[in-house]
Amino acid sequence: MLDQKDVHKKAQRVRREMQAKLGVQGRDLDHALRKAGRRLPGDVRKQGNALARAEFFAQNPKMARRLDAQSVETAFDRVMAHLESIDAVEDRRDRLLGVAGAVAFNLLFVVVGFVVFLWWRGYV
Repeated sequence: MLDQKDVHKKAQRVRREMQAKLGVQGRDLDHALRKAGRRLPGDVRKQGNALARAEFFAQNPKMARRLDAQSVETAFDRVMAHLESIDAVEDRRDRLLGVAGAVAFNLLFVVVGFVVFLWWRGYV
């Protein structure tokens, strides 16, 4: 049988890992999962929601008896495995390169447009 403290510790650990890897903060696990949104794959989001639901149910002694320890462990393991596989440095670098590429493309587009304008007006 799962204890309320065990479920709460697991949920807190997932929240800390999400904050470290994804930069997502929330008042509880459910809120953090909603803020993560599409940055998490669908199956990981489902497992995270199951863990958040287990954390909510664990607060009530009657509902805590209905929790399946194996499913909570499985959900925790799957979510943590995915979060541990995320490389935060590589994600930041990819985001930065994406922004730099977009800026370079836009700058090139403006320069080409300016040269075409000058050619059209007969200055080139």
